[in-house]
Amino acid sequence: MGSGTGAARGGLGRRRFFAALGAFGAATAGPAALTALTALASLTGCARDASGAPRGEGETPGAAPPGSSPSPRAPESAATDSGASRRSVGLRPLYLGTYTSVEGGGRGVGVAAYDPASGRITGRGTVTGVRDPSYLAVHPDGRTLYAVQERERGAVTAVRLSDRTVLGTRSTGGAHPCHLSVHPGGRWLLSADYGSGSVTVHPIDTTGALGARTDRVVHDRPEPGPGQDGPHAHQILTAPDGGHVLAVDLGTDTVHTYRLDDGSGTLGEVAQAHTRPGAGPRHLAFHPGGRYAYLANETDDTVAVCAYEPSTGRLTIGGPQSTGSTTGTNYPAQFAVTPDGAYAYLANRGDDTLARYAVEAAGARLRLLGTVPVGGDFPRQIALSPDGSLLFAANQRSGTVSVFRVDAATGELRRAGEPFASPVAVCALPL
Repeated sequence: MGSGTGAARGGLGRRRFFAALGAFGAATAGPAALTALTALASLTGCARDASGAPRGEGETPGAAPPGSSPSPRAPESAATDSGASRRSVGLRPLYLGTYTSVEGGGRGVGVAAYDPASGRITGRGTVTGVRDPSYLAVHPDGRTLYAVQERERGAVTAVRLSDRTVLGTRSTGGAHPCHLSVHPGGRWLLSADYGSGSVTVHPIDTTGALGARTDRVVHDRPEPGPGQDGPHAHQILTAPDGGHVLAVDLGTDTVHTYRLDDGSGTLGEVAQAHTRPGAGPRHLAFHPGGRYAYLANETDDTVAVCAYEPSTGRLTIGGPQSTGSTTGTNYPAQFAVTPDGAYAYLANRGDDTLARYAVEAAGARLRLLGTVPVGGDFPRQIALSPDGSLLFAANQRSGTVSVFRVDAATGELRRAGEPFASPVAVCALPL
């Protein structure tokens, strides 16, 4: 999601960037693929990029859109092959986030399926009725998908996966939400508003639908960092221990730690961690051991290892390290860590590469091993399949999703066929 304000990002403002986007292909089509997956309470991924988000067009978040129905069946890309789909077994669901309010954008949440053996993606349709769904997450029970509506009047939407029904949309009270995650207990949806620098909590009922927000916190301290016009909340996630919620704010160079009251759905701040001035922290990913996390700093093109103390929620941010980029302008987007904690990957926008790190000392150290071309333009988000065997990269400017096989022994990435065409691809969520 996010990227800085109009001041940073190489002088490329949000409006100018999206005006410059070309058409990236047709929207997805076909019947939905369904597979419930447990233990996916919080999925990191689609953050706003250096170019920012599209502006809203006066919709009224909070009103529930009508239930959506499957879109007309029409092939989306050369990767869609009904014959191959019939021959494949064990296909897994893949959901795709996009922008709907830009030229060449999508028509809603893309529905697809992927072959765990080959990595091949097949288009399966579109969930319409969701505007600018730039980031996605799924409930722990696998039945409900949640999407931000990254617009001036921000909102979050719930979609029942069994029949693609939009269960409703709720206002975040802020602007341009770019990230959301489900609290591990499944009762609360957490979202981050980039434009207003705020974080919001919504209750989730037994059907997966969202209730009216129970809390909204604006990051009014500390002061904005160099080149920033205010706070820009870029991510909100729950630590592996489940005891604390962390919010990464690019605009103030701060990671906020909160305790979530599981009864009232309110957030209480317990700690702040500060990066170097002007680092522009964007995305945090935890090591599975739960004592360390890896921070991507968008503005100064660095990463950092962070120590985390579960008893207090305090995060200690280490010194800057290389992203492996070799181009003059690069905006690291996000980390993905293998399930066994042996390797970490970083999406580099501008350099258009994926950096590979060896994770050492039980998570306390990252060692850069090298980079590989992503095979697309501006990889805004990456995600590993649940078993860690495949890595998906959503390439915003080329409108493609690249798939890589992950070598479990070495962590090396090898391209799995040609990229899949998806309009303004900004998030890929494999289940």
